[in-house]
Amino acid sequence: MAAAPGVVNELYRTSGIGASLMDTIDDLINEGHIEPQLAMKILGNFDKIVQEVLADKVKARLTFKGHLDTYRFCDEVWTFLLKDVNFKLDGSTTLHSEKVKIVSMAAKKPDEK
Repeated sequence: MAAAPGVVNELYRTSGIGASLMDTIDDLINEGHIEPQLAMKILGNFDKIVQEVLADKVKARLTFKGHLDTYRFCDEVWTFLLKDVNFKLDGSTTLHSEKVKIVSMAAKKPDEK
């Protein structure tokens, strides 16, 4: 079964770089420099490239330990809410967070659309 449409895009598009891209695209549309159809194409390319770069280029390892507060599975998407979480990046850097939300879904295979 396919993952809920748009969930992955929303995660990347609300990142710092995604929000900046969307703000810039909004400005370009409002000023009449590009059409909304081109904006949709740009965002589609952004989504594709972010997924490819994260899969191919990111090699860092992160481990975390915390207390599971809530979990749910809906529309092929898992959501975990954790409390008192300690993160370890590559075995050295340690970070702490009181609350963490993890959203997980099955990855699409390269031949899927």
